[in-house]
Amino acid sequence: MHSFKETLRPIIPGLGLAVAVAVLARIGGTLLPQLGGSTLAILFGIVLGNTFFRQAGLAKGTKFAESKFLEYAVVLLGFTVTFGTISQIGVRGVLYVICMMSVTIGAAYWIGKKMGFSEKMTLLMAGGNAVCGSSAIGAIAPAIHADDEEKGQIITLVNLQGTVMMLTLPFLGLAVFGDHLLSKSALLGGTLQSVGQVVAGASLINPETVTYAMLFKITRILFLVVVVILFERKVKKTTSTAAEQTYSRKLPIPWYIIGFLIICIANSVFSIPGEIAETTDYISSWLEATALAAIGLRLDLSKFIKEGPRFIFYGLSVGMIQTAAAIALIFILGLI
Repeated sequence: MHSFKETLRPIIPGLGLAVAVAVLARIGGTLLPQLGGSTLAILFGIVLGNTFFRQAGLAKGTKFAESKFLEYAVVLLGFTVTFGTISQIGVRGVLYVICMMSVTIGAAYWIGKKMGFSEKMTLLMAGGNAVCGSSAIGAIAPAIHADDEEKGQIITLVNLQGTVMMLTLPFLGLAVFGDHLLSKSALLGGTLQSVGQVVAGASLINPETVTYAMLFKITRILFLVVVVILFERKVKKTTSTAAEQTYSRKLPIPWYIIGFLIICIANSVFSIPGEIAETTDYISSWLEATALAAIGLRLDLSKFIKEGPRFIFYGLSVGMIQTAAAIALIFILGLI
């Protein structure tokens, strides 16, 4: 019990702040429905996190809210999604994801090598952008034996790049695709780096876009195992036997994706009472708002200034190619 209390104590301040900002945002969302609680949560978080609440003691709590609450929200999303819903992205949706991941990996690797970045840094950049941001980088780094400095630099760059895209792509999607749900969802779910950025970006549009964008995102995450194995083989740092042992111990698929799939299967096979779906949706909305508030609180705008122009150009170049490729593929594959 003492250990649990000691673990919980440093989390409470930041978590409490994220909850307070979420409450404020939800109230504001009722007064400004054109913005909504989710949008206000991240905007309030950005403003407050870069002005009054910059204390280091808040970091553990806001990080917990950002990561764990979003993970729980993704699991609960399974109660509102069935295989019938997933099938709506169809074969063309899966093909779109594969094409997007291939283009992103190729672009990030080629640009990185041209700009003089190391092999491992370009692979981390490629995987982080193609799959799921920091989580993918964390899974790829040990497989290719990247050091902590390389991993830290690319995580920072991918998060900065993802933040810019998160705040701009929703409006681009509205301008290009209008009211077409699947197209906007494909744009956001096929490009944004982390789960949090997908949820945050899609929330700037509407809840339906969140659901469908997450389907594209989850499809990308399911390919993480393939990306890790391919990258490991490329650098040829470990034997095949060691690789097999690593993957037999721990598959690099996040637990919340497995949880989502299990609940989704149950929801497809059995008739889950509407009351349960409504309750989980309500809980999920609060978890999401709190996580978005935490994302805003953790966004350090000064990092945009501190990062060197070489890193910034690398991130912007990859992001622009991702965006252009996504729009082109959506039209080519008829996801509109």
